[in-house]
Amino acid sequence: MGIYDIISEMGHEQVVFTHDKATGLKAIIAIHDTTLGPALGGCRFWNYENDDAAITDVMRLSRGMTYKAAVAGLSLGGGKAVIIGDAKKLKSEALFRAFGRFVNSLSGRYITAEDVNVNVKDMNYVAMETRYVSGLDGGSGDPSPITALGVFHGIRASVKHKLKQDDLKGIRVAVQGVGAVGRYLCGYLKDAGASLVIADIDDKRVQDIATKTGAKVGNVRDIHATDVDVFAPCALGAILNNDTIPQIKAKIVAGGANNQLADEARHGMMLKEKGILYAPDYVVNAGGLINVFHELKGFNADAARTQAAGIYDTILQIYQEADSENILSHQASDRIAERRINSMKNAVALRHTYDNQQWLRRP
Repeated sequence: MGIYDIISEMGHEQVVFTHDKATGLKAIIAIHDTTLGPALGGCRFWNYENDDAAITDVMRLSRGMTYKAAVAGLSLGGGKAVIIGDAKKLKSEALFRAFGRFVNSLSGRYITAEDVNVNVKDMNYVAMETRYVSGLDGGSGDPSPITALGVFHGIRASVKHKLKQDDLKGIRVAVQGVGAVGRYLCGYLKDAGASLVIADIDDKRVQDIATKTGAKVGNVRDIHATDVDVFAPCALGAILNNDTIPQIKAKIVAGGANNQLADEARHGMMLKEKGILYAPDYVVNAGGLINVFHELKGFNADAARTQAAGIYDTILQIYQEADSENILSHQASDRIAERRINSMKNAVALRHTYDNQQWLRRP
């Protein structure tokens, strides 16, 4: 498929590319939908196998941000950025300032924030060139703790729905990836009385979290197959696929990673046929977006945490709709998001019609 065919199929409003030879910046910004507000989404720095992989990632992630904001009840649209290359070799003030100028050229249609391999310090450089940036020093800072809090409440709701248990005492959870989000999630789960198995490609990080939480250390290659109640993917996407799903023993999949289903329809159905409850990733990991949204309003940490805790009720609503309509859980969450977006599109269309009529009546 050509790029315009992909844009049309996925419903994007705008996809823009930039290259800055002096700094090595190669970046893509994808704006999916701005019906509810400006597109907001993090900037991911990743050494993609090829440019097509980068395009696919940024477009899937940006679409997910649209649905995430809509289900979370935020006045934001969905967007995402990717910087292509090895972050360890290419990161510099000059590169991020060049990226900031790229963001600024969109005049506020896209607001950026941190994501994989991009931190608060990097965003501070971006902010030297544009005001359309969030997650800065003096603002909400690192969104990871609130993201993890939302995932924690998503797991609580999933346990309530699937296992009919009101708390997490004795619940066995396998956490794949204990980086920015996963390490905070482990802390919340430990405090709630859950039993942990963890794995990560960084051995030192795993040992550190295991020491702090008493978690068992699993094998990063088959953590998904651990005999537990909940599998919590908190690394990169596409972990739920033809190879892994048959090996999953958990009754629930609920984690912070984006785009966990390699193929939404096929692998969502495979999970359902195995009796595995899937918590839609863009719903349970919406805490980070909620955190950034509150920064844009004037940051209030308590308000952000309260809204992130509301993910518990949102997930239960999704499961109830999925059960009543006999559809997959991610289809139910998509429907809820689309209803809100479409209702606002209708309102905007009516407003435009009224404005045009008033203009035509002018003398």
